[in-house]
Amino acid sequence: SDPAPLTEGLTPTRKVAAYDAPGGRPLAFLAPTINGVEVTVPIVERRTGWTAVLLPSANRRIAWLPPDGGWATVPLRDQIVVERRPHRLTWYRDGTAVRSWPVSLGMPGQETPLGRTFVLGRTPPPEPVYGGVDVFALGAIPDDPDAVPASLAGAHIGLHSWQDDDTLGEDVTNGCIRLTRSGQRQLLAEVRPGTGVLVVDALPTPLPSPITSIASSPSS
Repeated sequence: SDPAPLTEGLTPTRKVAAYDAPGGRPLAFLAPTINGVEVTVPIVERRTGWTAVLLPSANRRIAWLPPDGGWATVPLRDQIVVERRPHRLTWYRDGTAVRSWPVSLGMPGQETPLGRTFVLGRTPPPEPVYGGVDVFALGAIPDDPDAVPASLAGAHIGLHSWQDDDTLGEDVTNGCIRLTRSGQRQLLAEVRPGTGVLVVDALPTPLPSPITSIASSPSS
């Protein structure tokens, strides 16, 4: 995955058809909300008037929206990078690292999915073990849905805190990303839905400079 940040997002204002390629076949629909949460997806490319976005509820999958609109664009200043080998989450703003935290990640067979995803929205903590702090639901889902417990069937990968920090730096989750309660509170306060999340084994140094979707693929 390209580690350069995505700097523009898209919020549907009506139900919008998404296609597998510019002028291609319908693939899915993007609605203004999912389960009552307003949807903002990051823009990854533009081509001949079409706009490519990351899809929610699918891993490493993009879809193309036609030129007839039905959405509003929003700037995205932040990026979250998760490195699996060092078990580290780094929050970037405008291409500059702001904070890093140790994290717990997915156990063998339920690994935290690699690649690009994004912050889909926030929800209240479903159980006390989440430490009483809201959860960020990501666009990603488990790579092997059959490997997760039945109680988590259909769930998205989450970014959340835990009741204690004893397992930070270990592979113990069902694919979710756990960090400290104070770190989660800071991200909840600072990071908006649509923000890109990049999961890699380890990050090249230095991180590439931010690119805009327009600069990376001009409309023609």
